Amino acid sequence: MRILGVDNVLVGVADLDRAKEFYGGVLGLKEKFSTGEMALYAIGEETPGLLVRVQEAGPGSMRVWLEVPDARAAAAELGVEPFEVFTGWTVELSDPWGNVIGLTDYAKQPHLSRLATGEG
Repeated sequence: MRILGVDNVLVGVADLDRAKEFYGGVLGLKEKFSTGEMALYAIGEETPGLLVRVQEAGPGSMRVWLEVPDARAAAAELGVEPFEVFTGWTVELSDPWGNVIGLTDYAKQPHLSRLATGEG
């Protein structure tokens, strides 16, 4: 398996409006986009960002997503099921302590991939 870089850091929150006040207001992060359930904030000039999303079960747990060339191939290698996201496919797995690592690709938005930009 080949890891290309960090995709996004995901933060579970109970209240998106309060999260927007904190991340956009207190921290001053620039909002890239938002929906009724999530908001993505820029971290500097990098493509990866900080994604806050409403998560009823267990808000406060961090997730780190790493970009891979093919998440479905990674899922097959790991013996887990991938799921579809806006940009492509993702698989998530937990370490022994419950921290979640996501492996995601840009199959549906290849122009955003590190493979397309020469970074991977």
